[in-house]
Amino acid sequence: MELNLAGHVALVTGGGRDTGGEIAKALAAEGATVAVNYRRSEEEAAAVVAAIEAAGGTAKAYQADIADFAQVGAMVSAIAADFGTVDILVNNAGFVKYGKFVDSTPADWKAQIDTCLYGAIHCCHAVAPHMIAGNWGRIISLIGDSSRIGEANLAMAAASRAGTMALGKSLAKELGRNNVCVNTVSLGLVQTAHSDADFLAKNMDKIVRAYPLRRIGTPADVAPLVAFLASDHASWITGQVISTNGGFSMV
Repeated sequence: MELNLAGHVALVTGGGRDTGGEIAKALAAEGATVAVNYRRSEEEAAAVVAAIEAAGGTAKAYQADIADFAQVGAMVSAIAADFGTVDILVNNAGFVKYGKFVDSTPADWKAQIDTCLYGAIHCCHAVAPHMIAGNWGRIISLIGDSSRIGEANLAMAAASRAGTMALGKSLAKELGRNNVCVNTVSLGLVQTAHSDADFLAKNMDKIVRAYPLRRIGTPADVAPLVAFLASDHASWITGQVISTNGGFSMV
């Protein structure tokens, strides 16, 4: 299936590594110009841009902390100045601190809420005017399954991402008249280069028993769905939460 994203400009937050990097490359492979956002992973973001360019695509890296409203606004203005607009947004960046809720602190809560929830709010607020002006847009937010079904030791991450999910449903209703589709992709455990390798090695047998497909995910399992949702093939899909989770949850 040809997704035909040529002429579109995509912003992928946290696009410099892992799942975000795979999504950025998938969008570029379908013809989109890709803005690769990073906060601290400058070298990794540059590597993603280089890989896209080597494959014949167009991309540029942009540094911004999405938890900072002003930085996001400046980043989106810079992307629009470079490429004309931003009409695809992938809210991928996040921050999770695993641990018992009773042992957590307000600083722990704030760090996760600022990135996972306010980060998505900031980015949606910055790009929505461009999508409205162009009468076309796609917003795709990634969350964890803990946001839908709950999970011990992930209370703040779950709460933050649940807010992102609700934001998406509301924006789908508000922006639909402007041909903007807003959807959420809910993930099971995805193994990345930055996963805790020792923990996974020690617990993999136990972990995979929770997955009917008997494996955890990879970034390559996620990127194709995001690219599809960014395309015109998904033009009648909005306000949905779509699971890519190996069957971990089925609600």
